[in-house]
Amino acid sequence: MQQMREAVRAGVKDRPGVYRMISPDGEIVYVGKAKKLRTRLMSYFRAEYPADKGARILREAGEIAWDYHPSEFAALLEELRLIKRWRPRLNVMMKRDARHYAFIRISRGPAPKFQVVRSAGNDDSGTYFGPFHGAHQLEDALRELNDALGLRDCRADLKMYFADQVELPVAPPRTPGCIRHEIGRCLGPCVAATTVREYASRFDVARQFLEGADDAPVALLRAAMEASSEDLEFERAASLRDKIVRLESLQDQFARLRFAVESLSFVYRVPGWGDDDRVYVVRRGRVRAELPAPRTVEEEQALAARAAEIFAPPEKTALTVPAHEVDELLLLSSWFRKFPEEFLKAEAAERFPRALSA
Repeated sequence: MQQMREAVRAGVKDRPGVYRMISPDGEIVYVGKAKKLRTRLMSYFRAEYPADKGARILREAGEIAWDYHPSEFAALLEELRLIKRWRPRLNVMMKRDARHYAFIRISRGPAPKFQVVRSAGNDDSGTYFGPFHGAHQLEDALRELNDALGLRDCRADLKMYFADQVELPVAPPRTPGCIRHEIGRCLGPCVAATTVREYASRFDVARQFLEGADDAPVALLRAAMEASSEDLEFERAASLRDKIVRLESLQDQFARLRFAVESLSFVYRVPGWGDDDRVYVVRRGRVRAELPAPRTVEEEQALAARAAEIFAPPEKTALTVPAHEVDELLLLSSWFRKFPEEFLKAEAAERFPRALSA
């Protein structure tokens, strides 16, 4: 402990950087970043109680390694990349930032389902919608969507049996304990009550609804509400009205999200330590290029051409986010929400003419 303290005191400068806590057997147990690296690292040695986060991390470490970066923003990006690369176990246990966000994840398998999750975790191949605020409200809205279209919400590892599959054994004609199928709110892909094609078609309608391309689930509920009202079933009509409100709320969230994601397309210039200024080309919430800040007219023209090249190719407007980009989208969203004055410095994509040509 004393040797680590002396190494930090003698060798670390108070400038932006990323540090790694390394165990005696060489495992990277924690990765962190700091705007003032020396101040941050010295704070670990001033932890008052053994249960403090810093003390717990330091007890696992036998060595501290660090690298300098030109700015806090650059250090933040590098911290994220190292965490995704090394998966330090203490970062997983202790990281709390951005956990107020939620995503809709599409599970894989013959009968996919929607799941509400807080981050991509270790999944680097899934598809996500988001991010959203309010996991509980999101779960309520997805429940209404599943009920309206008969999609399953059972556990992901449950065995599926479709009516058109040829493998044996065939499942029984009813599912003990599955109340949603019994009352007609699930197509029953686990009991051979539907075909692969029918389930896939309903799931596609739900996905198009989330992408803003199809209003069928709300239309179905609205028709049922009007029919119940005409039959003087006012309690059922009121219940259906509440379901519609929750689904329309989900639509509104997607509309706001679509605007927010599109607004995160810009060129962001960041002053750096020792005049090491950088420029980040951001499209749809992800950094697509990091370049030295131009200092001549020719370098400025080269930056404009590179930015236009990145902004020009059309991208799908669907709000799906590849799993490996979820955390970076969260990071940039959090950064510009925390420092709104930084967002004012960004140069919109529309300033680069070729971006509008596609």
